Amino acid sequence: MADPWLTIIGLGEDGPASLSHASREALAAAHAIFGGPRHLALVDAGHRGRAWPIPFDAAPVLAHRGEPTVVLASGDPFWFGAGGSLMAHLSPGEWVSHPTPSTFQLAANRLGWRLEETFCLGLHAAPFTRLRPLLGKGIRAICTLRDGAAVAELAAWLAANGHPNARLAVLERLGGPQERITRGRPTGPIAAPVSAAIEAIDPGLSRASGLPDDLFQHDGQITKRPVRALTLSALAPRPGETLWDIGAGSGSIGIEWLLAGGARVEALEADPTRATRARGNVEAFGLSHRHRLTEARAPEGLSGLPMPDAIFIGGGASQDLLTALWDLIPPGTRLVMNAVTLETEALILDWSARHGGHLLKIDLAEPAAIGRKRGWNAALPILQWSVAR
Repeated sequence: MADPWLTIIGLGEDGPASLSHASREALAAAHAIFGGPRHLALVDAGHRGRAWPIPFDAAPVLAHRGEPTVVLASGDPFWFGAGGSLMAHLSPGEWVSHPTPSTFQLAANRLGWRLEETFCLGLHAAPFTRLRPLLGKGIRAICTLRDGAAVAELAAWLAANGHPNARLAVLERLGGPQERITRGRPTGPIAAPVSAAIEAIDPGLSRASGLPDDLFQHDGQITKRPVRALTLSALAPRPGETLWDIGAGSGSIGIEWLLAGGARVEALEADPTRATRARGNVEAFGLSHRHRLTEARAPEGLSGLPMPDAIFIGGGASQDLLTALWDLIPPGTRLVMNAVTLETEALILDWSARHGGHLLKIDLAEPAAIGRKRGWNAALPILQWSVAR
């Protein structure tokens, strides 16, 4: 880096005491110093101090491009810090970063936890539901929190979402003279910055595809548990991949795609009530940041979406839709359809005869009462077609 104008400095609760020589030089030379009010006070920024706008906006920093400028962040600026947010606007030669130990590093060292075996989450600006896919028996997580009041909110969320027995440690102002660590919930005021360490005792979500139907809000139009498991197996989610969920319904297929390792979901649902319900399900599983639902029909609603690696057609299958998809998607894209009606089954048989793929007939039955005895209650048979473009 020849001559970067921007220096990003990780700052601990001990203020300038532990800063490197390079960080001190950058602070001394800076025309402007950006940070939170606490950061600015710790370095005595004075008239050079610039508090971050709320909501966060990089524009005030970029307005100083070419002048010696400092951005202050807590600990490691690239672990849930301002560093990552600024990168979209900067070239490699414009900046240099000097980190200090992060909240997560300090917390793990205070508690004696292996950091590589601990989930680290920034819940100071994200919902607690992000924990839902992660927590399970023996799982540990360290989370940054918004403020002291968020500790009680987190404890209430854990109790209401399957983890009433979770062990909680609250860590206040780590790395500074006012550091305090409390096993359980502290009494009295809780000082920021604050983080929580969670050790889960109760079981979490199963990692197998085909979660119980009652975990999803739905109106009865949901891909049922065993069929969902077979569908996810055919879709074969992999890290980094995007799913188009066409006719999302309750959102269950998209949710399980993400839980199984897929990266993103672009969903279409034309019914406003179902779209609202699907968004609620996605939010309840803590996956809203990886799932986007558009209220539209296909193929019209597909315009402008990032190209998929896999597609599930859960509703509205037609000759026009399949033709449009076949022309639009890149070779190698995986497509899965489940047919219940005779008309959709005929469509699948026609397309599979022309384009190959794999057909699977799914006949399921569950026991039901017949008087004082039981018999098999058969579900409608389903024809599944899976094919690579």
